[in-house]
Amino acid sequence: MRGVVVVTGVMASGKSTVSQALAERLPRAAHVRGDTFRRMIVSGREDCTPTAGTEAETQLRLRHRLSANTADAYAEAGFTVVVQDVVLGEHLTAYVDLFRTRPLYLVVLAPSPETVTAREAGRAKTGYGAWTVAELDGVLRGPTPRLGLWLDTTTLSVGETVEAILAGRERARVR
Repeated sequence: MRGVVVVTGVMASGKSTVSQALAERLPRAAHVRGDTFRRMIVSGREDCTPTAGTEAETQLRLRHRLSANTADAYAEAGFTVVVQDVVLGEHLTAYVDLFRTRPLYLVVLAPSPETVTAREAGRAKTGYGAWTVAELDGVLRGPTPRLGLWLDTTTLSVGETVEAILAGRERARVR
């Protein structure tokens, strides 16, 4: 794979682990973590919650723009870029449109809500707070456009997921 590979899904769906493993499989790759841009806001940060207002939306669009620009810069320097973030619902199409690099691939990790709940319980960090797993999974499976390669990773290992992405790269290609 060359270009940019976007990996999305709900929190605890395996985005970080799968993205890192995928980048490690590629000969010259960078891994861009979208959440890094959220955490750069030291004061005045407004996180996306089910009742988020205009400022949270503005900051989310900024985060998306920064991660897309960073991915494009790495790609221009000759790296294949794996960029990961939680991008769901109506935001997905707008996010995909931000990338200049071609080819552009999109992978959506969609394990069952029960699997996500178990993974979340086993993690040191906590991703869920204002959201429940069921609510966020509802956004994933409801209004999120069916773009790219959707993988039910409920029973897949990280290695099997990476293999499925590599095997399905033509289905993952969105641009």
